[in-house]
Amino acid sequence: MEALPAFLTWLTVLLMFLLSWKIPSAVAIFIILFDIYWLLKTIYLSFHLKSSFNRLKKNLKIDWLKSLENNQKTNLKWKEIYHLIILPMYQEPYSVVKETFERLIESNYPLDKFIVVLAIEERAGQQAQDVALDIEKNYGNKFFKFLISVHPYGLAKEISGKGSNESWAAKKVQSEIIDPVVIPYENILVSVFDVDTQVFKDYFGILTETFLMEGDDGQFSSYQPVPLFLNNIYQAPALARIIGFSSTFWHLMQQSRAEKLTTFSSHSVPFKALCEIGFWQKDIVSEDSRIFWQFFLHFNGHWKTVPLFYPVSMDANAAPTFWGTMINLYKQQRRWAWGSENAAFLFSGFKKNKKISTGKKIYWTFHLLEGYHSWATSSLIIFALGWLPIMLGGVSFGATLIAYNLPSVTRWIMTLASLGIISSAFLSMALLPPKPFGFKKINSLWYFLSWILMPATLIFFGALPAIEAQTRLALSGKFRLDFWVTPKHR
Repeated sequence: MEALPAFLTWLTVLLMFLLSWKIPSAVAIFIILFDIYWLLKTIYLSFHLKSSFNRLKKNLKIDWLKSLENNQKTNLKWKEIYHLIILPMYQEPYSVVKETFERLIESNYPLDKFIVVLAIEERAGQQAQDVALDIEKNYGNKFFKFLISVHPYGLAKEISGKGSNESWAAKKVQSEIIDPVVIPYENILVSVFDVDTQVFKDYFGILTETFLMEGDDGQFSSYQPVPLFLNNIYQAPALARIIGFSSTFWHLMQQSRAEKLTTFSSHSVPFKALCEIGFWQKDIVSEDSRIFWQFFLHFNGHWKTVPLFYPVSMDANAAPTFWGTMINLYKQQRRWAWGSENAAFLFSGFKKNKKISTGKKIYWTFHLLEGYHSWATSSLIIFALGWLPIMLGGVSFGATLIAYNLPSVTRWIMTLASLGIISSAFLSMALLPPKPFGFKKINSLWYFLSWILMPATLIFFGALPAIEAQTRLALSGKFRLDFWVTPKHR
């Protein structure tokens, strides 16, 4: 089952070459139809992007604490809700962690409802412990409870990664704070954030209201904000900005397609359900998406991800040097693409669980496989397949009318599709935070024009790392990936 995503991807690549050689006319027709499909999909997704962006802007203007107090369905319940905030940390510098805590204490929400856990790794050494102690000294007394957890190195049946660290931290706070204080599990929402995640001031207000408005389903739902990779956007190279914004736009579009939404990176879940499934799995890389499937299988398909249409801000992937950034971008995308490991977990669970409807099994099987297959192959089909029939189809095909017109037809269709890139460029400018001192109009123009790099990012930081991740997963053994921590710096 782990080999299935790679099998489908490599079969597609092989057929691209084989069929372009054997039946070039059919492939030429296919690529024209595929480009038209991609154009229509771009238009379709652009409507979702615009809709989500408008809702996000609207939600940013609302005082959600006041909304909680004035809402008859929530005004008597919201004060009973506690927020457990887990911040897994490796070797991030104090400056990065400090910014995260500064944003936390600026929240438009009672801080005496926050239980904050700074979850450090033992293997990170003394530097991480020093940072944690400095944070405790400067911010520990701001919240209802603050805890430093130290995840031991080398525990059996674990890999060193976020999932094992988060599970250790959750169990620690359960035994040392939640159970002694006797806080009902159903009154706790867990927000697990990368340590560079900076919350906007009303995040916990909108999260609490959304949770309470879901009623009984609130205990059977994950809650997903929109990740904005903006913390260091003015220090990030052009490619890092484009990839960061592209990821943000994808998650914005997914917010308007809640039926396809799963969890990613920073998100929130009910503590009661988290305890019931035994917390995060400790031997996987993609814990942020796996947790959704753990819930889905355990509760027999009665689980969903609720979009918040509200942002959190994270770091764009930027290293001190240009080539360091390029390497880190590739590794980050490869780690995200390693989420294809969820396919085998999900299909095995579907086989064992007879209570999940056949319709849901078919829907999610197709959606999961199509997503990872498209990630690895679509840009290759768009940018390479239009030329393969001409290169491999031989003299007889080269003399046909369709061979003559194929490049111009595909170029015309993709030119129309590139309007989506232009709209993304405008939207990225609207999302930029306040400009720093010295930022000039010429800088804004360059930020806009840098979107011409988008096709290159789709191949070199999209398809290629996805293909490598799926191939490694299929080969298994020594080729498997361990958890890679994206370096952060200021």
